[in-house]
Amino acid sequence: MVNFATTSSNTSMKAIKLIICLLITPFAFSQEELIETMYNQTADEIITKYIDRTGGIEAWSEVNATKMNATFTQGDLSVPIYIYNTRSGKQAVVFEYNKKKVTQMAFDGATMWTTNFLTMEPEISSDDMRKNMLLKRNDFPSPLLHYRENGYKAEYISTVAKNGIVAFKIKLTQEPKFVNGEEVPNESFYYFDAQNYYPIAIETTQLGQPVSITMTNYQEVEGLYFPFTISQGGQPIEVKEILINPEIDYNIFSFPEK
Repeated sequence: MVNFATTSSNTSMKAIKLIICLLITPFAFSQEELIETMYNQTADEIITKYIDRTGGIEAWSEVNATKMNATFTQGDLSVPIYIYNTRSGKQAVVFEYNKKKVTQMAFDGATMWTTNFLTMEPEISSDDMRKNMLLKRNDFPSPLLHYRENGYKAEYISTVAKNGIVAFKIKLTQEPKFVNGEEVPNESFYYFDAQNYYPIAIETTQLGQPVSITMTNYQEVEGLYFPFTISQGGQPIEVKEILINPEIDYNIFSFPEK
């Protein structure tokens, strides 16, 4: 937590920087909101407001599964994609290509597998990927929802300009993950729009490589708010529909029998 001393020159500089950030955004804070933003925000308060303003803890806790129908765009190619997530940890990403559905990734709670796009054959994923997927079992629908109960640590870093928006930057530390068979720190940085507390970006790593995700165009689905425009590594996904607690054929998660 950052302590602001009103009499310090360091505080004055931070105040000037924040005001400059506000001037380049499409909205403005009242004086009272500016004071609250600078002095009274903690990681816990920001996360609580995010949960409340996107539907509330009770409503989120009633979600046991989601199915996202979307379109993935790469160059001139637009591909339908279906993303499944469940509270039990089962996940799947399925593409539709040449009128055929292909599983890019699936996890049945114990085994993670992918499709080799050269041979179009299913393959068991690495042990690191399997172990890291197992760590995500407590993270549905978001690792922020019950972060304290799961032993995670959330730390307010600063108020910054992110993608032209004034945002609260929070560092989330989870249990270590695996890279090349070794445990490494598991840290992510979340950016929350300072006006509505919606997450607008996440910076993290996957198998030791930096990953940047942006989320915009939040829309309401059964009382909950989800981003309908998502970009990872500059590759956009446009969400067409999100289904909450849909009927799912759980065979989609299982490694295909030979």
